[in-house]
Amino acid sequence: MKNFRILAFVPVLAVICFLLFRPLAETHAARSGSQSTEQSAQPAASETWSRDVAPVLYKNCATCHHPGGAGPFSLLTYADARRWAPQILNVTQSRFMPPWLPEPGYGDFADVRRLSDQDQALIKRWITGGMAPGDLKAAPPQPSYDTTWQMGKPDIILNVSQPFTLPPSGTDVFRNLIMPYPLKETHYVRAMEIKPSPASVVHHANVVIDRTGSLRRQHPADWQSGVPGMELLVDAGNRFEPDSHFLFWKPDTPALIEPQGMPWRIDPGNDLILNIHLKPSGKSETLDAQVGLYFSPDPPVKQPMLIALERDDQLNIPPGDANFVVEDSLTLPVDVEVLGAYPHAHYLGHDMQGWAILPGGEKKWLVWIKNWDIDRQSVYRYREPIMLPAGTELHMKYSFDNSATNPHNPHVPPVRVQAGNRSEDEMAHLWLQVLPVNTAANAPDPRLLLEEAWMRSRLSKTPTDQVDLYNLAGALAGQNKFSEAAAAYEQELKLGPPDARTLTALGAALEGAGQIDQARERYRGAISLAGQADSGGCDARFDLARLGVRHAEYAEAEKEFRSLLAACPEDAETRSGLGAALLGAGRTDEAVHEFQKALELDATDFTALYNLGAIAADAGDSQQAVKQLEAALRSWPASPDAHEKLATAYAQLGKLSDALVQLRTAASLAPDDAKIHSSLSQVLDAMGQSEESFTEQKRALQLDPQDADGWNNLGALLARGGQTDAARSAFEHALKIQPDHAQAKANLTRLAVRN
Repeated sequence: MKNFRILAFVPVLAVICFLLFRPLAETHAARSGSQSTEQSAQPAASETWSRDVAPVLYKNCATCHHPGGAGPFSLLTYADARRWAPQILNVTQSRFMPPWLPEPGYGDFADVRRLSDQDQALIKRWITGGMAPGDLKAAPPQPSYDTTWQMGKPDIILNVSQPFTLPPSGTDVFRNLIMPYPLKETHYVRAMEIKPSPASVVHHANVVIDRTGSLRRQHPADWQSGVPGMELLVDAGNRFEPDSHFLFWKPDTPALIEPQGMPWRIDPGNDLILNIHLKPSGKSETLDAQVGLYFSPDPPVKQPMLIALERDDQLNIPPGDANFVVEDSLTLPVDVEVLGAYPHAHYLGHDMQGWAILPGGEKKWLVWIKNWDIDRQSVYRYREPIMLPAGTELHMKYSFDNSATNPHNPHVPPVRVQAGNRSEDEMAHLWLQVLPVNTAANAPDPRLLLEEAWMRSRLSKTPTDQVDLYNLAGALAGQNKFSEAAAAYEQELKLGPPDARTLTALGAALEGAGQIDQARERYRGAISLAGQADSGGCDARFDLARLGVRHAEYAEAEKEFRSLLAACPEDAETRSGLGAALLGAGRTDEAVHEFQKALELDATDFTALYNLGAIAADAGDSQQAVKQLEAALRSWPASPDAHEKLATAYAQLGKLSDALVQLRTAASLAPDDAKIHSSLSQVLDAMGQSEESFTEQKRALQLDPQDADGWNNLGALLARGGQTDAARSAFEHALKIQPDHAQAKANLTRLAVRN
């Protein structure tokens, strides 16, 4: 159903590489004379720049500290390091730099930037010992940094529609720059690079995928110039797709490379929203931005998910309180691997802990930060995934320091601080990227179970949160718990005000529960409430039209689809939906025209590809049917109908082994579909696998005992196996169900003649 929406939570990722420093006054040695003079004046020391210090700085510091990098100065040469030695000594000995907050031993993270004790001591000895250069010609090669695209030319570059002018002064600015995706086919993104310019005014940026263009439709007149605000709620589209990747920009990791097997999908009609946090620089700045996407030819084989522990509802921190504590927990309903963690607070955050208690009582640390600093935070990915079985309790415990002794406190004297999006407000979040594992065959999507558990946990603390109620209902609908979903949507509507999106989703839940008249009523209510120009009204119109197709009310469905095309932006789903209505009414040529128009808008539209394939198969054009149906399955691999129809086309071509593979896949996706088991029986019989064919036909009749064709087919199998009496009984049963069944009559006659 098109209306199945999960409102995406946007993790607030506020990350920066370091604080900017002004260079201290150069020492007399740094100002005086040439390199040879400096070398002759230096005392003997065992550590040298070229042999010992350069490798440490190149590995740990140069990512930011290079020409054009995010750091305020370069550290690629001996002269650079000598000039900035006082600052280097100060920030490395205090462990302010490199920017790494987690405590060692409380989570085994990849790409740790924390200096080892040995490297920290080495830098101190080198600086205090006279900063010997060593043989500069023997120094390791300087790392190189691409000033354009780090990974080479992207497959596509998205640009903001209009640059944004940042005023010279004032408070932090949050802007949402919308970049429509222009391609007409789905792609899978393996890497992304975000390039804001000038980068110096950008504190951080997140990328949000708007599956339906919902933010752009909410601001039709001015979206090109960017939408103000920090917190976003966007529709997730017509598939369950919770926000599942940490898509953010920070100065020291410009390219975001997804793990193997975990690209993310981008479809025609999607928007990328650059949710960007800007800090005035003292002069007016014109901000531009580009996003480069790198595609993978393969769809994801792993489906991660972001979940969060958070207690913003408890944040009401009195002035002077140096140890204000909030806690949260969540019990996992499924086995997961934890891939990464993102702790988040603002200036008052101090001690931040995250851990897991396994069902047997074992404690596993996820992260511990003992001295939080908003300007040095990051996403932390584990060296190896942390396995947590179902029943594990996730915990977070954060303490906040609102005293005058907190050097980060933005208020002097301290004031009461509550939850909010401004950096001077507070947050208490621990985001985790988890990958469900050990999922049983034919089990519900484990992400739906996670979403349900997460939303129920949130609602136990804030029972009137409308977003949580909406998302809980969506997770329940995704599990076909339509009555429970409808109750949750009703509960949200009671909290008011009336909302077209929720009315539409309620209509879909009622439709799923078999309450067709009530569903129509909700769809029409949403259309009336939203008005023709609103995307909520468009979704309701679509679902009302689709309802007509599902219930063979083709004339009414055609009317609604044509009304939808007149009132709402044209999209591929509307065109293919109209095609389905026309096809149902027997107007095949008109239907083909609409399906082709749908593919012009979106070359991966499943409904158009599937129906064109089915039309070709019915017409005996098996080659064309295979082409269209294979494309349909690339768009939606989990469609049992498409697998079954593709099996039919393969069988027509004599490719029985390929047909068998498709039918086994279809049966695994829809194990209770009698038609699929019956088709599987026929292919197995044609391949000479009589015993398994017999088993599949019996399974089909267990699922649908009123299928006259199935009883006739069973009789034929029994007759060929020499079980005459059983075959006769099967043919007679077919005729009892359908007295005019011609094949069953003929088979019964042949059986009598044979005997």
